[in-house]
Amino acid sequence: MTTDTRARIALVMIARNEARHIRRALDSLRPHVDDCLVLDTGSDDATPALARAAGARVETFTWVDDFSAARNAALDLAQADWHLVVDADEWLVRGAPVLAALRRQTPDFVGQICVDSQQDGEAGNVPSWISRVLPGPVRYLGRIHEQPVHALPVRRLDLVLGHDGYQGDALARKAGRNARLLAQALAAQPDDAYLWYQLGKDHDVYGRWAEAVAAFDEAAHRPGDEPWRHDLAVRRLHALKCLGRHSQAVQLAESELARWTDSPDFFFALGDLLLDWAAQEPARAGELVPMIEAAWQRCLAIGERPDLEGAVAGRGSHLAERNLRLLHELLG
Repeated sequence: MTTDTRARIALVMIARNEARHIRRALDSLRPHVDDCLVLDTGSDDATPALARAAGARVETFTWVDDFSAARNAALDLAQADWHLVVDADEWLVRGAPVLAALRRQTPDFVGQICVDSQQDGEAGNVPSWISRVLPGPVRYLGRIHEQPVHALPVRRLDLVLGHDGYQGDALARKAGRNARLLAQALAAQPDDAYLWYQLGKDHDVYGRWAEAVAAFDEAAHRPGDEPWRHDLAVRRLHALKCLGRHSQAVQLAESELARWTDSPDFFFALGDLLLDWAAQEPARAGELVPMIEAAWQRCLAIGERPDLEGAVAGRGSHLAERNLRLLHELLG
């Protein structure tokens, strides 16, 4: 690509019944891209009309229970030098200069961006680094939680999308869909650790703790060092706590401790687990309280680690401080 040739950037989205969100997504990103391609997979609401009103090209696709098939069809239609893959329940928070700079860059790498997911309750925001800036020829593989397939270098870009698809009504609308697709994918790939992790995560989100632990165990028993294993370790502790299996969770924490010694999320979950155990068995409080305090103090000593997959903002700062303050007030 010569210096006087601009690379074209296309926003690429698949959507179905996203009338409440899609205008927000497109309005936030349309000024920073050359084209917006929305592939509608079967909406019976105003999604297509709203997308067109926001300046997007809208095409249709018959849903076949396969996210890669839909994503790849959308990419084939977009035909740009760079593809920015976005979901309808996301919006641009930061990164317009990054998109502008892409126009002067050869599409010879895959860009990871931060998708900052809002959670209900006190869970806070959970950032995930996801490969969403793709050179034109790159395509996806996988029925669900699809991944781009390539042999290119990966760069983290200073581009942040907000995401509220894990909240309230949005979460309820997705109930059962992902678990069904994951079960289908695992029937074909029973040794895929990432799919087991995603199945456990889906059960965890909907409070199906026993099923979550079983799926997380399947993922953990298959070796690897992928970034998502940090989130797996933290979620396993939480699910075991919710089942009241405190002793087993502590044994798990001890076996994982060396790997996550610099994770505030791991120690935050450990302190929460020990506190729940002390509440369930007050006779153990004398033994457990110093361990609880030490776990949350360790969070503060580490500080924030937003680079870790599944990290929750505040667990290395104000959330750990709050828990310590409440613990000290309780102890007088």
